[in-house]
Amino acid sequence: MVYGKEKMKIKLTWKIWLLIIAVALSLLSIFGMPPIFLQKGVLITSVDSNSTIFEEGLRQGQIIMEIDGVKINNVEDFSKIMQEKFPSEENVKTIITTKDSEYILFSKSPPEITVSDIPKSYLKTGLDLSGGSRALVQAKDKKLTSKELNDLIEITSNRFNEFGLTDVKVLPVSDLAGNHYMSIEIAGATPKDLEKLISEQGKFEAKIGNETVFVGGEKDITSVARSGQDAGIYSCNKIQQGYVCNFRFGIYLSEEAAKRHAKITEELEVNSTSQGNYLSKTLDLYLDDKLVDSLQISEGLKGRVTTQVQITGSGIGPTKNDAIENAEDEMKQLQTVLITGSLPFKLEIVKLDTISPTWGKDFSKTILFAAIAAIFAVFLIILIRFRKLKSSIAIFMTSISEIIIILGIASLIRWDLDLPSIAGILAAIGTGVDDQIVILDESKRNTSLSIKQRMKRAFAIILGAYFTTLASLIPLYWAVAGLFKGFAITTIIGITTGVLITRPAFSDVIKKIEG
Repeated sequence: MVYGKEKMKIKLTWKIWLLIIAVALSLLSIFGMPPIFLQKGVLITSVDSNSTIFEEGLRQGQIIMEIDGVKINNVEDFSKIMQEKFPSEENVKTIITTKDSEYILFSKSPPEITVSDIPKSYLKTGLDLSGGSRALVQAKDKKLTSKELNDLIEITSNRFNEFGLTDVKVLPVSDLAGNHYMSIEIAGATPKDLEKLISEQGKFEAKIGNETVFVGGEKDITSVARSGQDAGIYSCNKIQQGYVCNFRFGIYLSEEAAKRHAKITEELEVNSTSQGNYLSKTLDLYLDDKLVDSLQISEGLKGRVTTQVQITGSGIGPTKNDAIENAEDEMKQLQTVLITGSLPFKLEIVKLDTISPTWGKDFSKTILFAAIAAIFAVFLIILIRFRKLKSSIAIFMTSISEIIIILGIASLIRWDLDLPSIAGILAAIGTGVDDQIVILDESKRNTSLSIKQRMKRAFAIILGAYFTTLASLIPLYWAVAGLFKGFAITTIIGITTGVLITRPAFSDVIKKIEG
């Protein structure tokens, strides 16, 4: 007698293959190829635009692999080597090696960059998980149209970029009442910093007497010096309260503004002082209708069409370093307003939130634990209810694949995962489990019908529930000024993925099991 083993051949249907391919592509979208979590180094999150290393070409988003030939694996390695390299104020040579280039820097202090550990995936986390501040802003005493809101967002975004803030998200949001708002999120910023940046309109005017010579923005300002010999701190002096440091930078006026300046100064008298001959009136600089500085106008500029103007100012602080930092901040603010111009409306903050990065990490751990516990609990309940191990495992694996696909799509479209988004994922998984239970129940009922007919009945129920849920989520996208947008988006992605990919694949798996 010859004994042999019969081999069981499991044929994968095109629906199951579609699920496998979708999961594989989602994993590629989340982790990349090669996987990003295998990369070594630190990620540059910001580079001071006025620094030497910026002029050399180092930019945000690059990955530092080595410093002076020493491999950098994390932020701790980076901080340690920088502290050891700059113990005193002496010029030190630093060789920074990134994935693509090598930069050589000679300086007395560490390069003006900030770094972070390389993320483990390409998923973007929102403010709730990464930490920072969020403001919901509207125009004061005015209801904005969609076009006015878009103009406001463009100017605000330009201002943040010019100010050197990189990790900023400015978005339009609306509510069901037709009110338009601007949502601003800044990772790592405090509410005080955000409130200061938003509440100031930034209206810059340069006046001689009561006549305006030029205003901030491209209409009157063609160029503003940001670094080099034409911009910077030129003196620091000790005063009773500490130190005062003076800054200056050059600007170039448009031809129209230069002619306006010549016409106004033509009528002024010349006064002689111990420091030289100056015109009888000063060039007064106003920011948000407050006088920030008054500049003497030399005799040589009387009636002269000149496009180059020197702007000066000062900053104070209890120590010299504090005064320098304050002066640099004041200079940067003036430069930013001169480049971008004033905001078209005065703004007011409707809602201001802040989340610390520590809380965000705690939220992430709690949510991950809750999701795993929920899926495992569902697995046990279904196992007890149906007493079918294969079916229970199929539901468990389908739920896991659904999460992977949702995260893959979120990574692909660069959607920020915040707490509402995470809640939407959990809601989508709950809906998916309900649908799978419907499929299981239908597969065991009415045995007079074929398994194919029973699956059709199950999908009729599932499609009805899908369109009902979809109809209820669409208004939620705009409700409460878009604060539930993340919940609506991820839930819609989840239930749509389920109807198109995971539910059909699961039904084919159940057909195989029941058959």
